[in-house]
Amino acid sequence: MEGHYSVAIIPSEEVNALVKKMKEELAAKVGWFHSKNSAGHITINEFKAPDEVIKKVKQQLIRLCDVFEPVEVRLTGFGSYPNGAFFIDPDEDTKNNLKPIMKRINDTLIIKDLHISNDPHLTIARRLSHEKLNIAKSHFTNINGSFLCSSVVLRTFDENVKQYYVSDVFPFNSNPTEVQGTLF
Repeated sequence: MEGHYSVAIIPSEEVNALVKKMKEELAAKVGWFHSKNSAGHITINEFKAPDEVIKKVKQQLIRLCDVFEPVEVRLTGFGSYPNGAFFIDPDEDTKNNLKPIMKRINDTLIIKDLHISNDPHLTIARRLSHEKLNIAKSHFTNINGSFLCSSVVLRTFDENVKQYYVSDVFPFNSNPTEVQGTLF
């Protein structure tokens, strides 16, 4: 059976509570919007795959995450995209530390039609009209939060509730990579 999946970074409960509060505040000002009910996350990729491919993806993520080191994620600003997305933006050091992890995961997973993200951000809303986007920009002007990114997750889309849920967690183990041919 084919399912819809996403590999993502999940923030701490404290940051997720902040994201939820911001989504509720924005909804009170502009009404319903895309992503209103989704939990906070930094998308690495999205894809559809059958069960046998997911088994391989999980093995690849275990191997990849074994060598990754935890990254402090500092959330210091807001941003938007022309498609109407409004998001919490990490600082440049955070982006520079997360981008190689995201790239390595996206380059390693051999999946047909892999939709990748290469700009780390925490989405508040998607597909806002120009007017609603301006309301979001004027309402949210200051943020200073952080969390330790010490894993990535595999999220599975639930067709009944139309939301993703975390199905697997892959911790960063900070193990050194083996270098073939190293002499001791």
